[in-house]
Amino acid sequence: MSEGSGRVEIQSETDVLQTRQQARDAAEQVGFDTTDITRIVTAVSELARNIHLYAGEGTMEWKHITDDDRTGLTVIFEDQGPGIDDPDAALEGEFSTSDGLGRGLSGTQTLMDDMEIDTEQGEGTTITITKWHS
Repeated sequence: MSEGSGRVEIQSETDVLQTRQQARDAAEQVGFDTTDITRIVTAVSELARNIHLYAGEGTMEWKHITDDDRTGLTVIFEDQGPGIDDPDAALEGEFSTSDGLGRGLSGTQTLMDDMEIDTEQGEGTTITITKWHS
């Protein structure tokens, strides 16, 4: 892939770490400041970890984007796992399938400018997050 895009297969904890590094590098290339880079890396880490824990394997793809006079970063996470039972509750921080606080998806949504979830029980989940450079 070109310098403005990349892909990581997520199958292990090491791959989760790789997604973090790829996201950091991609965000730096766009020109995000340290605060936004931290937000992006945190969101990527959460979603990659979710794939590892709940689906077993999946992918992260990222690409630099432009819209009129602004640039940004879009990251797409895809798996063929069990799906998310109640995406609305998950986004409101009211739902957790682990011993955590259930804030993963809602926290991720807060960190990013845009977030879309496409999920179907037994078929998998695709989550797309975007951060725009201001």
